[in-house]
Amino acid sequence: MGAGKSSVGRELAKFLAWDFIDLDDVIEHVEQRSVQQIFATDGESYFREVEARELQRVLREASANKVVSIGGGAFAQAGCAELVSNCGAISVLLDAPVDELRRRVRMGSTVRPLAADRKQFKQLYAERRSAYEKADHRFETSGKTVARVAREIAEWVRTSLIRSANSPATEV
Repeated sequence: MGAGKSSVGRELAKFLAWDFIDLDDVIEHVEQRSVQQIFATDGESYFREVEARELQRVLREASANKVVSIGGGAFAQAGCAELVSNCGAISVLLDAPVDELRRRVRMGSTVRPLAADRKQFKQLYAERRSAYEKADHRFETSGKTVARVAREIAEWVRTSLIRSANSPATEV
């Protein structure tokens, strides 16, 4: 929460001329209600079930050249990071100090159910940290604009794709 997944993801997709999918938007479309409403009505466990199911569907249906923004909770769920890895996607962690992440969340117009309490937010971040570190690459976002972070990731993605295209394993 607060890392900039949706904002950076949209900008990254523009830089790469790829499509953009926000998993929260997909969930809201399928459920016909907001993430906040799902949490309030059915709770976090139901939301996580829907999130895992929709992530699997999006990854199965997504072709190459897509940026998919998934929430930190999804990546921390058992099996979800493996889903991302097994489909051949590149995973990126947008990182910042926990206090900055909470400040960003509180500045936004969207109410985040899991960010209401400062202590709970920090605890959640600490619990998820090991899962986040499974990402293929980490990008620090502190003090950077959305465009700068997206540009850094785009450069890394392009370099990674060129390297993999030139590797002996892919030339066979």
